[in-house]
Amino acid sequence: MIQSVRGTKDILPDTVALWQFVENKFREISSLFCYDELRTPIFEKTEVFHRSIGEETDIVNKEMYTFLDKGGESITLRPEMTAALVRAVIQNSMLSQSGLLKLWYFGPFFRYERPQKGRLRQFHQFGAECIGSPYPESDVEVILLADTLFKALGIENYNLLINSLGNENSRKMYRDALINYLDSVKDDLSYDSKSRMDKNPLRVLDSKDEKDVNILVNAPRIIDYLDEPSLSHFNKVKVLLDNQNVKYIISPKLVRGLDYYSHTVFEFQSSYLGSQDSFGGGGRYDGLIGQLGGKDTPAVGFALGVERLLMIIEAINNKNNELITNPDFFIIGFGDEAEKYSQESAMILRNRNFKVAIDLNRRSMKAQLREANRLNVKYSMFNAQFSTVVTT
Repeated sequence: MIQSVRGTKDILPDTVALWQFVENKFREISSLFCYDELRTPIFEKTEVFHRSIGEETDIVNKEMYTFLDKGGESITLRPEMTAALVRAVIQNSMLSQSGLLKLWYFGPFFRYERPQKGRLRQFHQFGAECIGSPYPESDVEVILLADTLFKALGIENYNLLINSLGNENSRKMYRDALINYLDSVKDDLSYDSKSRMDKNPLRVLDSKDEKDVNILVNAPRIIDYLDEPSLSHFNKVKVLLDNQNVKYIISPKLVRGLDYYSHTVFEFQSSYLGSQDSFGGGGRYDGLIGQLGGKDTPAVGFALGVERLLMIIEAINNKNNELITNPDFFIIGFGDEAEKYSQESAMILRNRNFKVAIDLNRRSMKAQLREANRLNVKYSMFNAQFSTVVTT
């Protein structure tokens, strides 16, 4: 028997209703905030991700599905959406049509990771991006969009972690201070953190190695190195979140895993997921559009892991059962020409927006009644050639 590729998962009929429910909420809440959907191909030229995500990130170094196509061009299955979305915005001159773009997306993504609960090699994300505003209110709007979505999905209890990476000037001052500290503890750091020190020291803060975590307790905090414009931006974000009664936790070592972030970064965590408690996050990426060949344009956004969202929803309540809709009618046919009249009757009802199932295996009446009972239909219809009787 040929099985599915490791790290992929079939979405079976008994769970599709929950997926559809969540997807409809994505569209509904995005529309309330006036965000428009954008779809890109699932593969891009590899340089899109090399130039944006960062050469020293785990995604680029270890996790991308990259191959040469028949023309010899390096192609990568998209591991995340922001870079692909920015490429589409630049290529299609979307910013020349509007100075402010508010976009959302949903789809499959691919990373060669070690499969575990809630983490697959083909996974799905929902995200939103606000492009064109440098102001804190756009940071807060995307967080509010996510918060509104969570509430619509029945997720009331989650943690919002926030931090600021500041502007380029702030990050340079902090980078120097961090390198000095890391040099003093270099011998005790993990192999990965040692290799990151020179090329991208902020990535060391993202280490999950237990020894690194203990060492980093005494590391300098980036929030203490923010210049006045960066601190003012971050303080305004906090004020606006307070105004909307959105609770947050300041997390000084939160940097997120991608190189393009600046200023506000944030992450969503849920205790329902256990130790791997993050189910999404994002931040501001003011330099990315210029980095990919467009005009320097401020932007902010987030992405949510859909599989992890579903795990939270199912842990809170067994919502999938209440979303499954059963047929309105099951037409039970018997007689030599039953199939003709069963299909005619079914189409009359379907044209009136009823869900109708019919017997396609010419089973006995008893077997058909048993099937109608299994489907928990509202009505069974007996179609005996020319006569039709409806029972409830």
